[in-house]
Amino acid sequence: MNTTTPGTLYLCATPIGNLEDITFRVLKTLKKVDLIAAEDTRNTIKLLNHFEIKTPMTSYHEYNKIEKAKYLVEKITNGTDIALVTDAGTPGISDPGEELVKQAYEAGLTVTSLPGACACVTALTLSGLSTRRFCFEAFLPVDKKERRAILDSLKKETRTIIIYEAPHHLKATLSELYSYLGDRKITFCKELTKLHETVQQMTLSQAIEYYGQTPPKGEYVMVIEGISHKELEKQSIQEWEKITIQEHMDIYLSQGMDKKSSMKQVALDRGIPKREVYNTLLK
Repeated sequence: MNTTTPGTLYLCATPIGNLEDITFRVLKTLKKVDLIAAEDTRNTIKLLNHFEIKTPMTSYHEYNKIEKAKYLVEKITNGTDIALVTDAGTPGISDPGEELVKQAYEAGLTVTSLPGACACVTALTLSGLSTRRFCFEAFLPVDKKERRAILDSLKKETRTIIIYEAPHHLKATLSELYSYLGDRKITFCKELTKLHETVQQMTLSQAIEYYGQTPPKGEYVMVIEGISHKELEKQSIQEWEKITIQEHMDIYLSQGMDKKSSMKQVALDRGIPKREVYNTLLK
């Protein structure tokens, strides 16, 4: 019978730029755990050397996340305390960390998150756009069908949208966003928390023109305004106006609604008085 007390999985947020962004708690944890699982050990060793941390490391990345997670979960089950770190920011956000967390919970292990730097939230607060509600899309998928589906869903997204993009894809992505979303406000953030941190506010059309003349450099966090409820309502009315009021009525009548309820719903859909629907039908 195994009486070993299981270890703990620590999700440790690391700096996204400025090394001073790291927390005392993360430093203390990286020193005391038995093993550090790093997305790229070559990057993490620089951080560890800077803070004189000698804890052993192992690689955990996108291409070994399933099998390596099984191995790490077994280690934790047998009493090993493991800290998971990503290249920059909070593990589990747009990186393979979510798989390890999932397997750890399935094994009944303890997982705790040590908060710290996160590029998407940092960019959101710098954007000058609404921060009350937002959606995070990370990098848009490469698969064309999936990508189209997501872009199509963003057309009616009222929340502020956060997207990551690499410099060599930026211009093509901006053209796609413009064709799907129209000319929205957008804030570009790069080199966050570093000496040359850059925040640029413009519209999508201005961004297409700007980056058509200025080669993109570095990874970007793009924060895009959501569509307003007023504009969404306007678009909905425009869609209904493509059919006649009688055709509109027939849709609801065919669904089993009575005439009075159908007229009321048509009026609501089109943003017009119910009397106008009644008069049009009389004609």
